[in-house]
Amino acid sequence: MKLAQMTKEELRRRLRLYVVTDERKDTQSLLDTTAAAIQGGATAIQLRRKADLGRHFVDLAYAIRRMTREADVLFFVNDRVDIALLCDADGIHVGQDDLSCMEVKKLFPDALVGVSAAGVEEALAAEQQGADYLGVGAVYPTNSKPDADFTGLEGLSLVTQSVSLPVVAIGGINVERASSVLKAGADGIAVVSAVMSADDPRMASMELIHRMEISGG
Repeated sequence: MKLAQMTKEELRRRLRLYVVTDERKDTQSLLDTTAAAIQGGATAIQLRRKADLGRHFVDLAYAIRRMTREADVLFFVNDRVDIALLCDADGIHVGQDDLSCMEVKKLFPDALVGVSAAGVEEALAAEQQGADYLGVGAVYPTNSKPDADFTGLEGLSLVTQSVSLPVVAIGGINVERASSVLKAGADGIAVVSAVMSADDPRMASMELIHRMEISGG
């Protein structure tokens, strides 16, 4: 089955805990932390490296592609369609200032494409263009992406009521906030520091999964 033909219900399940990598310079530490997140139950990994040059980005992508494939975890690359194609990623995630969803689909027709949306207007436009899921936020203020548009829980709720796509909430989400995000209608949560900066990334992932399970997510 082509990934882009995955049912929305299946995609919702596989986007439940979506871990986005940070910008640390220590490659081995990044890979070890990502592996621990997967061991703890992360269902999707996004490689996001704004500061990396091509060669290093490609090497990281190949390494994370291997570990996600072994664990049957979805693997997304942020922005870089060329690198996603090279490493056979499951999908691409793009922001409002990147290539459009339609343009990415032309280049990579079998891939899943996620689009960042801060509100209903952007969400509806992404759905119309053929996005497979939305990353909505920032739900809470976040140090991982301080320039992110602020959506809040109310904005998240409005988006989830306006689209039929799977919605992954992002921005300042931690264990204590996971329940509120799910109650606002999100299908999954995307985190950076809550897992990548945790003393024990494996346990942090397990705790997030557990909180979502007891919250009905």
